[in-house]
Amino acid sequence: MQVTNVTADAEAFTCNAYLALGGRPVLVDAGAMNGVVDVIRDHTASLDAVVLTHQHGDHVEQLDAVLDEFDAELVAYDAHPRRDVAIDDGDTLTIGDEEFEAIYTPGHADDHLVFVSDSTVFSGDVVVHDDGAFDYGSFGRTDMPGQSREDLIDSIREILDRMPDSVEHMYAGHGGEFHGDVRDVIETALERAEKREPKYPE
Repeated sequence: MQVTNVTADAEAFTCNAYLALGGRPVLVDAGAMNGVVDVIRDHTASLDAVVLTHQHGDHVEQLDAVLDEFDAELVAYDAHPRRDVAIDDGDTLTIGDEEFEAIYTPGHADDHLVFVSDSTVFSGDVVVHDDGAFDYGSFGRTDMPGQSREDLIDSIREILDRMPDSVEHMYAGHGGEFHGDVRDVIETALERAEKREPKYPE
């Protein structure tokens, strides 16, 4: 499965939006980068679906533009005016060439999902490899209204419980992608989150 970060060259703040090519071309999150439609067009003429990890602005600002351009279906946990498919914990879906399981992972956002296959995890903002706060294992912020560090910790544990040991590719909502011992990175993020210290000390 070929995965490309189509917002990698963004100059404004955005999430990483990943285009997965294969039997079913899918975009994981739409991002907030002007011109993302053109970047997607550089890689594929068609898009079957946009799958959302969650609906924070930096993940959905360009959603309408992408859906309008490609007539793709929208797959999301939470209600959205353009949602075609509601997805819940334990549901499966094809992204690119692989079958993924959706894992409900609140804490950073009440509607957050992580998608896990035998080789790959799209981890959204729950856990990332590096993000400016930590390298090699960081976690989503939980200091905004409606967020919960305790729920986030439970969500990271849930990922570890349900993620196959064979996973070696992690594509997170922020920071760099990671290829290698993904479980070790996520366990490191969990240890840091469990300290319950502010992620960004003043």
